[in-house]
Amino acid sequence: MSGAEAAAAATPDDLPDLIAVVGATGTGKSEVALTIAEHLRDAGRPAEIVNADAMQLYRGMDIGTAKLSEDERRGIVHHQLDVLDVTDEASVAAYQRDARADVERITAGGGTAVLVGGSGLYVSAVLFDLAFPGTDPELRAELEREHAEHGPNALLARLRALDPAAAADVDVRNPRRLVRAVEIASRSEVVTPRLPSAPRPWRAARVVHLHRERSELVASLHARAARMFRDGLVDEVDALRADGLEQGRTARAAIGYSQALDVLHGRATSEEAVDATAVATRKYARRQVSWFKRYDAEVLDVSGTDVAGLRAAARRIVP
Repeated sequence: MSGAEAAAAATPDDLPDLIAVVGATGTGKSEVALTIAEHLRDAGRPAEIVNADAMQLYRGMDIGTAKLSEDERRGIVHHQLDVLDVTDEASVAAYQRDARADVERITAGGGTAVLVGGSGLYVSAVLFDLAFPGTDPELRAELEREHAEHGPNALLARLRALDPAAAADVDVRNPRRLVRAVEIASRSEVVTPRLPSAPRPWRAARVVHLHRERSELVASLHARAARMFRDGLVDEVDALRADGLEQGRTARAAIGYSQALDVLHGRATSEEAVDATAVATRKYARRQVSWFKRYDAEVLDVSGTDVAGLRAAARRIVP
């Protein structure tokens, strides 16, 4: 029996108690995950969703992250949403601890945990046996000062000497990630948090990687950016400024939020911000595709599908 035939012949009881739905921004992960959870619930097997989108961890960051509202969650319990203030710095180590605890609580009660998101390192933190080091505040401050005074090149050169593989992967345009990579590489007793070529699973899981043709995805991402600004992203960001958004190291740099801040500060028009958001999202989607290609996952092509098509695809995953 082929893999496809086996999947078609499977029943909910044959599935592992952890299912992951991954893929680039704009592929329909939330809809597929919700449909899987609903279908399992209707079959008598409770299911809950665990978010693996780093920016959806933040309270109030809703429009720009495409976070589902309570009504849109269709009665399915969601975890790891709205757990951080915008002044907090997201930590993949803390996320790994908390998300795995959610998975264990769900499965201990006989349910299925549906992990869904596009933040590659956060997804991997749950699925694979990865170690994440703590922080060294003094070293971090020193590296940040160096970056502020001399720019990224000196830090990148140091990272190449310490860990060439990490230097090849790091986004040099993201100061926070560059500083963090050098901090980790400077500490020989810790493990660099990146996906190894053959990662060891944390526990049995079925991983579904959603794929959408590039040309279709590019068009949808520009439309998505325009829709966010039309739906009030600038107003959302303006309100979050009162909560300290501009003091938050992670939240203020989120795609869409940094561009909306440019509008509020008069550095860009709304049209320019939409274009900049679309460009940044396309680049991010490329990195997501590259990351998830390394997974030993079941690829589900959702090109050309609407919501009804996504739901039909999800029901094929959980017959």
